Amino acid sequence: MASSRVFPVVRFFVKGSLAGGAMYVAYDQGLLGNGSQGAEALKKARAALPPAIQEWTDYTGWELPSAPKFDFSVSESWNTGVQATVSALSVAPTKVREYTHDGWKYMKDLIK
Repeated sequence: MASSRVFPVVRFFVKGSLAGGAMYVAYDQGLLGNGSQGAEALKKARAALPPAIQEWTDYTGWELPSAPKFDFSVSESWNTGVQATVSALSVAPTKVREYTHDGWKYMKDLIK
């Protein structure tokens, strides 16, 4: 009985620790900063990944196809994402009010 109550708590703390660790690494590497910090983090990742993948494929004996080349501005993408998020958050209270009003109206119509 006690183990059935302990397991969800342990699972919660393990998941929370992994999420916290991922957030720490993302923050530490500059992924949560501005566009130029994101671009710098992307450059570091591009430099570090090919040797790591090559080592892994040598170890496993698998052969992977070459990675596609992407040429886009991280700063532009970052700014577009931030603008879309802020825009969605700015209209959220209005949309919640509209949806709540529509829901109440629907419920009232069902009761009639």
